[in-house]
Amino acid sequence: MNELLLISIKTILIGLGATLTFDLWALLLKYAFNIAPSDICVVGRWICYMPAGIFRHANLRTATLRSSECLIGWSAHYLIGTMFAITFVTLVGENWLHQPKLLPALLFGVVTVLAPFLIMHPAFGLGLAAAKSPNPTQARVRSLMNHAAFGCGLYLFGLLVKQVT
Repeated sequence: MNELLLISIKTILIGLGATLTFDLWALLLKYAFNIAPSDICVVGRWICYMPAGIFRHANLRTATLRSSECLIGWSAHYLIGTMFAITFVTLVGENWLHQPKLLPALLFGVVTVLAPFLIMHPAFGLGLAAAKSPNPTQARVRSLMNHAAFGCGLYLFGLLVKQVT
């Protein structure tokens, strides 16, 4: 098999697995600690408004629901996770696929929290790093924990993909 194709397939699988880890972590927090997970459907609503030229909302939660927003949100969530994994492997190099290490994956996962802090929260009407949310500290810590879980997922699925290929 073409080496580039194999690297691409591995990286996509790692991205999907890391995003799944993010979601499983959110479920654990929900059922063990009654911490509400992120509403991925709201991401879909945000995307659904983009073709109309609306990228920023005063309060996206109060915006009119859009058809298929949940499907679009969940698809985007996994696509973004996969794109993050591609970025990660591009930055650390393909050797990481042969010898996955936790620290680079965890650090990268933590850095990805900048996406919601700097892009999504302001666009949703929550302000920079959820400053306008009802509990900014809780929102920030939850985002940071979720993205650290994503980083752990990069590592865990890096190990898994290495074992099966």
